[in-house]
Amino acid sequence: MTERNADDIAIIGWSVSPMERHTAKTETQMLLEVVTGAVEDAGITRAEVDFTCAGSCDYVAGQAFSFVQNTDAIGAWPPKRDSHVEMDGAWAMYESWVRLLLGDIDVAVAMGSGRSSTADPALIYPMEMDPFYLAPLGADHVSLAALQARTLLDSGLVTERQMAEIAVRARHDALANPHAQVSGDFDVDDLLAADYVNAPLRRHDLPPITDGACAIVIARGDRARELSDNPIWITGLAHVSELHYPGMRDLRTSQAARSAAKAAGLDEAPVQVAELQASFTHEEPVLVEALGLGADVAVNPSGGPLAANPIMATGLIRVIEAARAIREGRAHRSVGHSSSGPCLQQNLVCVLEGSPDPASRRPSHQEAAASTAVEAPDTRGLLEGSD
Repeated sequence: MTERNADDIAIIGWSVSPMERHTAKTETQMLLEVVTGAVEDAGITRAEVDFTCAGSCDYVAGQAFSFVQNTDAIGAWPPKRDSHVEMDGAWAMYESWVRLLLGDIDVAVAMGSGRSSTADPALIYPMEMDPFYLAPLGADHVSLAALQARTLLDSGLVTERQMAEIAVRARHDALANPHAQVSGDFDVDDLLAADYVNAPLRRHDLPPITDGACAIVIARGDRARELSDNPIWITGLAHVSELHYPGMRDLRTSQAARSAAKAAGLDEAPVQVAELQASFTHEEPVLVEALGLGADVAVNPSGGPLAANPIMATGLIRVIEAARAIREGRAHRSVGHSSSGPCLQQNLVCVLEGSPDPASRRPSHQEAAASTAVEAPDTRGLLEGSD
């Protein structure tokens, strides 16, 4: 294992809320639960947190400066530094990571939250596009994803059967994930017999509409070692953005993901698990190729965004699931990926590494308190656009 120093930063705790098609809770209530769960998982109190950063979207909330009320989940006392990004919680973690690198504070909490069920994503997404050329077209995220899928199909880089196989594998793997919204055993031929939602995408190619939140605790080297016998080290973290206009990019690949992976040092050693924000089935092979992942890498063993897709939290959950794989001994080195914008426009890559002997790890505080395992329900049919 690489020798660590005071400037290294590690993940020491996290919490993920239930993933639901619709929740009666406010974002503040969801965040209160996951922030509490994350600091408990790290074995600290809110008083020991020096900095917080949240990722959320006013468009989804339908309210300007909606994130202000979410600070209630953090607590008013003792006072602490706070920030917000109009991005996925993965970018909130990035800002927290940069803040800790300054060296004057030791512990930060990053979080992401979204209630997609409160509005129609097909109406929300066009409003976030370029107001002159893209927004007037009314092209939503599914329409743009369909254009990319068609490009890949026509180029012979993927088939509709391969896309269905990805959906089947992801939602089968999600059976073991207690946080999954959509899981179960599906048949490829049955999925291919279904009608298109937006050709060439069928319902199984789309992510579900999900309400959910998550939070993560990170700490600087000495403090991380003090708080955890098995800190999960962030060995590389980078994000890169391409042009906003899909028509000016090569949609057969993701140069931004490739560049971010290179900057994060993903190619410096093998990884055993990759959690990718492939929200549509055709995005997975694009990201696998861009990140240079081999056939021996377990991709989205949690089920990924095809099992639960809480906008503004999906990417941070990928980092959490990558960290979970290390904590549980399924990986020594893993990667979490997040994406934002149309057709994989912006990509963040987080490379994680555990201790030399994962079997010697200390259970988390939540694991030590748990007495029974939770089995994920079979929730077939709760896909994008379902009631």
